[in-house]
Amino acid sequence: MTFIKAAIFLVLFLFTLNAKDINPSYTYLASGGITDLVIKNGKLYVATKASKVDIFDINTKEKISSITLPKIKDFMGDEINSKIYSVDVLKDSILILSQGNKGGRAINIYKDSKLKEIISAKEKMYIARAKFVSEDKILFALLSNELYLYDLKTNKKIYDIQLSQSKFSNFSLNEDRKQVVVADESGILKLVDVASSDLIKTFAKQNLDNVFQVDIKNNIILTAGQDRRAAVYDIKANSAYHKNTSFLIYSAGLSPSGKIAGIASNEQNEVKVFNTKTQRDLSMLKGNNTTLTNIVFINEKEVFVTSDDERINYYKID
Repeated sequence: MTFIKAAIFLVLFLFTLNAKDINPSYTYLASGGITDLVIKNGKLYVATKASKVDIFDINTKEKISSITLPKIKDFMGDEINSKIYSVDVLKDSILILSQGNKGGRAINIYKDSKLKEIISAKEKMYIARAKFVSEDKILFALLSNELYLYDLKTNKKIYDIQLSQSKFSNFSLNEDRKQVVVADESGILKLVDVASSDLIKTFAKQNLDNVFQVDIKNNIILTAGQDRRAAVYDIKANSAYHKNTSFLIYSAGLSPSGKIAGIASNEQNEVKVFNTKTQRDLSMLKGNNTTLTNIVFINEKEVFVTSDDERINYYKID
């Protein structure tokens, strides 16, 4: 048994040695620090802390336009930029969750060059994340870990459920937007059926503390943990493991197939890319100056990485 453990350790060590350093091929500059990132139909939609959602053309690498939200007033009455917490795109509609006056949070939909308010900041709902489920439904979560399904046609909630007493961290919808995996400060993940709000499954024991981010692709779940662990759950195989890093893991993302993962790896804000099946480290993405906020794959070979500053780094993985 000791020999087997030594052999496994040696293989994993050699895998780590073979990881290749990669610098960004190109850098886009957004209007401010970046909080969320969505790729849709060759365009990059970037949520910023500067009251703007910037839109870039990936092919020309140029900024096409920006959606600018009104500035807001803080608790002292001073005018400040509105922080955009999350953005989503479905067909020709853009869903924007933003900071409102005196701490409130608002949801708007941008369509035909107009902003339509869905949830007002005056309602004092501390919404942390909002995404489209369909053309007429959105899903959003509060910091208190309540999950809401909302009907855009009737302007009424369909349900709200309390997932746990732990503070909400993040959620990610699967490809057809019928299931959502929710992460909170407990480290326990919950997979929920979006239409019915039924709990499908819980995932535990790989993270022992707050999970900052979660992603789900092709029945693979990836986490970014405060406990310096990135957990990988294979839903179909009913298997799980975690990778340890030397620093808090603020961000994580999966490729469309779920076979390739990127995780924040160290205090230098480098991103470790590895194969989720073999656990083999493939490359280390360098050149990010501040705390990582998003790791979003275009495909199996290309990935965007953002951080608290205005830089969006593009990497091509060999």
